[in-house]
Amino acid sequence: MALAYQAGLDGLLDGDYASLLDGARIGLVCHPASRDRNGCHAADRLHERIGARLTCLMGPEHGYDGRAAAGESVATTTHPEWDIPIFSLYGDTEQSLRAMTDLVDVLVFDLQDLSVRCYTYVYTLQRLLEAAAKHKLKVVVTDRVTPLLSCVDGPMLDEAFRSIVAPIPVPLVYGMTPGETAQWLVQHQQLDVDLHVVPASGCTRETISPALWPQWTPPSPAIRSWDCALCFPITVFTEALPHIDCARATAQAFRLLYADWLDSAAFVAAMQARALPGMVFEVDPHGVQLRVTSAADYRPAYTAVCMLYEMAQLHGTDQVWHQDVCRPDWFDRLMGTDRVRKHLLDGGKPEELAAEWANAQAAFKQQRAALLIY
Repeated sequence: MALAYQAGLDGLLDGDYASLLDGARIGLVCHPASRDRNGCHAADRLHERIGARLTCLMGPEHGYDGRAAAGESVATTTHPEWDIPIFSLYGDTEQSLRAMTDLVDVLVFDLQDLSVRCYTYVYTLQRLLEAAAKHKLKVVVTDRVTPLLSCVDGPMLDEAFRSIVAPIPVPLVYGMTPGETAQWLVQHQQLDVDLHVVPASGCTRETISPALWPQWTPPSPAIRSWDCALCFPITVFTEALPHIDCARATAQAFRLLYADWLDSAAFVAAMQARALPGMVFEVDPHGVQLRVTSAADYRPAYTAVCMLYEMAQLHGTDQVWHQDVCRPDWFDRLMGTDRVRKHLLDGGKPEELAAEWANAQAAFKQQRAALLIY
């Protein structure tokens, strides 16, 4: 019988990896979803275990407490009970990283990620590993599987568009856990880091399902459920095209599309006619409902491109791309390339983009194969 899913945090605190904490000053990168199998937060568990040797906390985008909005600056603060700093690792992180390295011997990274390049926790992991290599610090990644672990899709990063939302040269959806990604980064960037990955247990890529998270804790404010996570890479482009609403402030975030100009019935008919793998589109009283029926089969980046193409077919290129609120530069940064936008504006078909992506995706899968844990 398969074991119940446990994140790497449980293995670090209660399993064979506890010795990694012995005698060291510890800094913890965490957020509200950093919880053990009983729902207890990683910071509380570590403080209970090692007391004053927990010398600082660090938060990614949205902050340690997860309350900041997307892109909002978060200042360094002090924990009200333990009197230790809580550093921000989002945005200009140099000052936080310099201050942190004087306080710690071991960095513990415990974030629930999505395996999507523009979801900025991979940027936080990259910066942390680079700082650890520079200052000769040990890094322990307490691993967590992600809802999109079986998916690789979308364009590779064009180096001209490297940014905080496109920090590493992988497809838009790259299908690796934080632990696997850390191993890949160390190898790819040739970082001299004493890296230890504490694996999650009780699942494989083939057995990942919502049942692993009976009490889902949002890793960021809008990812309120497993289904929100699956739809995030499909509709995140609405950040750059805000005249298309993805219900971000609701429990349906990224799962529901609405625009007062969109013919929902015609759009759903066009998308359903495409018979995209693992996807269903339905007319909803509030717009268009997206539903992922198979996370192992769906292609979120290709689905997004098909949606934009069909919207333009129905309502014209100007309606989709040339409104005053549109941010084409941000769209390109989210995609990590301007090729997607320019191809669609030139009347190109989604199938042509997908064909362009295929060889690079295959090469990436081969490159990472020996580093996969699950």
